Amino acid sequence: KIEKLVLDASIIRNRQKIKAVVTNAKRFLEVQKEFGSFDKYLWKFVDGKPIVKGWKTNKQIPATNKLSDKISIDLKKRGFQFVGSTTIYAHLQTFGLVNDHVVSCFRFEEIKAMFEK
Repeated sequence: KIEKLVLDASIIRNRQKIKAVVTNAKRFLEVQKEFGSFDKYLWKFVDGKPIVKGWKTNKQIPATNKLSDKISIDLKKRGFQFVGSTTIYAHLQTFGLVNDHVVSCFRFEEIKAMFEK
C-alpha cells in the first residue's frame, strides 16, 4: 500500500511521511485507549480550559509556545512522528485549546464565550 501511495500524485509522496501516517494512526488509537479519547488526552494539558492571550495584532501570535513544546515532546515519547511544536501549535489553535484570534476579530469573543458557559 505504501508503494502505491508513493506513486499517487494527489498526495504528498514522501515515503517517510506516508509511513508516519500509518505509525501515527496506531499511536492515536493507543492514546484513545489510554485516555478514553484523543480529545481528553489533549485537554488534560490545559485542565479543560483554553488558553486565551488576547493578542492585539497578528504579528504577536507565536508559531509555538511552551504547551505545544510539551505536547510535541510527549507525543514523540509515545512514538508519534512529524509532530514538531509548530505543527502541534497549529492543531491546538484548530481544536480550540488556544484562542489566538486577535481581540478585534469577531471570532475572538465567540470562541471565548463558548468556553465560559
